[in-house]
Amino acid sequence: MLKIDKHLTAPHGIASVLVRRAPKLVLPFTERSKSRLRAVLDNGTDAALFLPRGTVLRGGDLLVAEDGSFIEVQAAAESVLEVRAQDPHALMRAAYHLGNRHTPVEIGRDYLRLEYDAVLADMLRRLGVQAERADLPFEPEAGAYGGGHKHGHDATFAEDYAAAQAVFHEHHGHSHSHSHSHSHGHGHDSTDSRHVHDEHCGHQH
Repeated sequence: MLKIDKHLTAPHGIASVLVRRAPKLVLPFTERSKSRLRAVLDNGTDAALFLPRGTVLRGGDLLVAEDGSFIEVQAAAESVLEVRAQDPHALMRAAYHLGNRHTPVEIGRDYLRLEYDAVLADMLRRLGVQAERADLPFEPEAGAYGGGHKHGHDATFAEDYAAAQAVFHEHHGHSHSHSHSHSHGHGHDSTDSRHVHDEHCGHQH
């Protein structure tokens, strides 16, 4: 078992001849989002990844095994929806609605790409864009959804609505508590302004 514990993001500066000779680790995006993983390289070697938590591998990245050897990461073709539109505004609207559903999306110059989902495919077509199923590498944007990791298949409206409601109630509860504390604090301040701190007040100084 080859242990892999180092990750070099592209562009990594390693000579192209060494990269070409390196065995390949070909994985779909979900697997490339795991920091602990057992996999088989394209040369048949069993490998185990032990990378820092939160690591997301991208096509073109290099891994370094404990014996010093290189492994190139390649994004596997997987079932995706490729979204295109004649009107750039329509494509922007599609991106907006996908963002509202916290859906990992790859953003190209004239396309959007996401994991295939029949519900989202129907929604996108209703928005007036083309959404075609294809087998292609998937490299979603990082950042807003935690490096692109999708927490389950939460693409339906009901689940999105429930999540939004939970966030709203949590925020509302926080706001109410803050408001109450703030109001109470003003009353306390006005009382303190009349309190004299000296050796007879009984407070610790």
